[in-house]
Amino acid sequence: MLVDFKSNLEEVMSSLQLCVTSTRSRMDFLTLFAVYVVVVLTCIVLVCKYSGQQQTPFNIIFNYVGKVVAPFTPKWLQKFSQWTLHRLFHQRNNMFIYLHILLEVAVCAEFTYEVFGFCRQMDTSLTSLCVPYILLAIKTYFFYLCIKKDPGTVTKKKLAGQLHIYPYDRRLFHPGVSCETCQLVKPARSKHCRVCNRCVQRFDHHCVWVNNCIGAQNTRYFLLYLFSMCAIAGDIAVLTGDMLLHAVLRSGLLRASYLDEYGQQQPAGPLFVVQHLFLTFPRIIFMLGFLVFVFFLLAGYALFHSYLALVNQTSNEWYKSRGYVCQHCNPTATADHLSSPEPDHSKRYYYSRGLLRNLGEIFFPLQPVKKKDN
Repeated sequence: MLVDFKSNLEEVMSSLQLCVTSTRSRMDFLTLFAVYVVVVLTCIVLVCKYSGQQQTPFNIIFNYVGKVVAPFTPKWLQKFSQWTLHRLFHQRNNMFIYLHILLEVAVCAEFTYEVFGFCRQMDTSLTSLCVPYILLAIKTYFFYLCIKKDPGTVTKKKLAGQLHIYPYDRRLFHPGVSCETCQLVKPARSKHCRVCNRCVQRFDHHCVWVNNCIGAQNTRYFLLYLFSMCAIAGDIAVLTGDMLLHAVLRSGLLRASYLDEYGQQQPAGPLFVVQHLFLTFPRIIFMLGFLVFVFFLLAGYALFHSYLALVNQTSNEWYKSRGYVCQHCNPTATADHLSSPEPDHSKRYYYSRGLLRNLGEIFFPLQPVKKKDN
């Protein structure tokens, strides 16, 4: 059964008169949550800033901790940790797909179990409450396509046609270069994915969340998946925020007062209201905070990929054009890059063909050229 909304409001009102120790403990709780928010936001900023680079604060800290802990760590535990990290990030596996589904189920369950019932009691229209479920169905469809669709694998059978899809810019991609693993000539804009162990046409990146490469044939599904995820997170966050706002207004919490540490009555300010919302709706508040973080993170990522689509550039090309070359994937690339002249930024968008044609290429990928039989 759903928790009765009126009983929650009565609980808010009955807890307004606080003693000194209670006030301090709640302030400590809010302080801890503020620290949590700052840490999460800092991590998000650092991930966005150093994405694609080799020397990052994360690598430096991880390597330092590894050196300090290594002498005190059993060999079997070190090998197990290395195997686990290699399995998660350097081999194909469904772990992040399961994690994605688990987080999604947790959010949808919390929304259905509590927020949906509260919103219905506040006369929120049923149509508005059904939108997240419709978006969830749309997102699931694109999520499935991202997982199952071939990103554009370069094969011996298709190679002759794939070589003529894009011209070589002779800056990032050069003719006659062969993949050492696949033993095939690399078409322009292709890259060998070490995780999937294949060369992918118009390679963008390997996404662990869908356990698949993002390439010429599934970039459109990936973009639509990102935007549908943003829409779900944003819509549930708005509905949840509206529910909490109505809870505050209907309870009269803004007109309440409490006893400070000197025994004097003080009006309930914004911090006091937030503390009570935390104690009354703890799971809902944490769900809302999680959704806000996810929304801004995914929105920034979706806008970045939209920008790349508009200028007809891939993530791989964007990183390479700025010198972010992975030494693990291409040990000779760094030396070549350092010895080469400064990049010509006028050719950064070499494959751009105009806004509409660029978008058309994303949603209607260019197909391998078939040779006509004489």
